[in-house]
Amino acid sequence: MSVSEIKKKIKQGNLDPVYLLTGTEAFLINDLVKLIIDKGLPKEEREFGLATYDLNETPVQEAIEEAETMPFLGEKRVVVLKNPSFLTAVKDKSKVEHNLDSLVNYAGNPSPFTILIIEAPYEKLDERKKLVKSLKKAGAFVKAEALEDRHLGDWLQQRARELHVTLDKAGEERLVQLIGSHLMLLKQEIDKMALYVGEGGTVNEEVVDLLVARTLENDIFALIDRIVRKDLNTAFRILYDLLKINEEPIKILSLIGRQFRIIYQVSELAKRGYGQKQMASQLKLHPYAVKIAHQQSKAFNEDQLLYILDQIAETDYEMKTGQMEKKLLLELLLTKIKST
Repeated sequence: MSVSEIKKKIKQGNLDPVYLLTGTEAFLINDLVKLIIDKGLPKEEREFGLATYDLNETPVQEAIEEAETMPFLGEKRVVVLKNPSFLTAVKDKSKVEHNLDSLVNYAGNPSPFTILIIEAPYEKLDERKKLVKSLKKAGAFVKAEALEDRHLGDWLQQRARELHVTLDKAGEERLVQLIGSHLMLLKQEIDKMALYVGEGGTVNEEVVDLLVARTLENDIFALIDRIVRKDLNTAFRILYDLLKINEEPIKILSLIGRQFRIIYQVSELAKRGYGQKQMASQLKLHPYAVKIAHQQSKAFNEDQLLYILDQIAETDYEMKTGQMEKKLLLELLLTKIKST
């Protein structure tokens, strides 16, 4: 079941007795756990009705005893299990002795007054294990994976609507460009920008650039983007800002070289008919980084990209051999790239 499907079901008050939440997107897992608790247990009952167990420290059978115990107050209790590494193929390194049969038996006959949540933030579970099969049949099985590029924008737009602000397309793309697909960071940033623009306001590219914390990699990304747009004045301003905060010129050059190598590689793979997902897998990059590089590659032909890479290599040599002042070398490089 997808994350969106299970969230819709929970919001309607249809709660399962067991939730097995797996996958590498921790934010989505945490969000689901919070939603289940909010819908399954009133706030005034949580002091006695909510229990969380770290299975690196506590035997699972103790948690199952809790799940099988009638609630002290209220009609329901929620029991959360964390770090169930025994569900994977990786050897459990903890010294805790788990009676896994207790969990298998519970899965076959879960308590009607308990919601059992199992947080398994792993890429894969060991599907061969009887325990995994039993848990998947017992209730809701959800795999929380990193959102694809097309769904990431939908997620951001939904969050913006919840905050009663407008996120325009340029702002959305700029935000993902700077932050990537890390949902927790994206949430923090969009929440911060919503406070800045106020209810009914618009988060655009300028707001994103103003409020998102800058990193060297992000600034290099922005610098290259401005070069691609033939906006040399802004590219120089970004460069001077970096030099003003004492970023090492050789490091700036290295990152410029890295991005143009990615642009060249993406351009070549596109000619061979690779899709963006295939490129991302081949180059070990996030799909959004590939998308941006593919867009940027359209500003250059193969000869131009090879010329730029050659100029970057030449600048690197001149910088390391002290043939010219480093700042001037970077200025000349940007001018050459813009004139390509």
